[in-house]
Amino acid sequence: MTDLLKNKEVKALINLLYESDDEIYNQVKNKIFSYGIDVVPALENAWESTFDDLIQYRIENIIHKIQFDDLCIELKNWAQFKSKDILSAYILVTKYQYPDIEKDKIKTEIEKIKHDVWLELSDNLTPLEKIKVLNHIFYEIYKFRGNISNLYTPQNFYLNNLLEIKKGNSLSLGILYLIIAKNLNMPVYGINLPGHFILAYANELRQEKISFIDKNEMLFYINPLRKGYIFQKKQIDIFVKQMNIEPKKSFYYPCDNTDIIKRFLLDLSYSYEKSGELNKEKEIKILINALQDK
Repeated sequence: MTDLLKNKEVKALINLLYESDDEIYNQVKNKIFSYGIDVVPALENAWESTFDDLIQYRIENIIHKIQFDDLCIELKNWAQFKSKDILSAYILVTKYQYPDIEKDKIKTEIEKIKHDVWLELSDNLTPLEKIKVLNHIFYEIYKFRGNISNLYTPQNFYLNNLLEIKKGNSLSLGILYLIIAKNLNMPVYGINLPGHFILAYANELRQEKISFIDKNEMLFYINPLRKGYIFQKKQIDIFVKQMNIEPKKSFYYPCDNTDIIKRFLLDLSYSYEKSGELNKEKEIKILINALQDK
């Protein structure tokens, strides 16, 4: 990788960001874009070295565009090749708002939660008992909870915020809960219920000492927003009836990780729309298209 911090052409291009002629500025900007994500440190260094508001504004916009384009590519690659790893996707979508998120730090924090749950588990526990252990560590020890007073703020969605302030919505809490459960080899899956992202514990069948999962039989459901509240299918039936919507199989059975991240982005887009941040709403919709562009 070329050290673009010392690249003379890059330095010359950055110096031309002072150019007032729009045509020349756009040519310079497009040339800088061509270097891709590797040019960002040089741009950040230039931003720190100037007090000119216009230049800082232009650099910020260029950095954002480069990082956003790179994120679209990463998300598309995840959907095509790495979709079994939902933690990677959650880190990626968090990078939209926090491009400098420290992946190793995030993974270490999640591993600590998982380890604390693992210490309390044993093979003799029933599925219900296992979830009660996970609920105790997740909600009582680590104090994760729903941000009920401000449920739809965009900040509720992002992983680093959730780990720091321990408050989130059904999607952020549910995805983190799902990641920990999966790391503990629990057959927990996401369920795309309208208006509420919930989880389900699938039936574990054992045959000739080989363990496998029957995804068509859910032992029980879990509400991540209500401290892991455990409930049965009939309560989904009641909810669907109250909402006056046509029952669908997807309200009861697992969805894949790509669908979960798509749901995440759709809800995040709506959150930005409600908060009046329409440019971010549009960018999130571009990320949704990248996710689906297989």
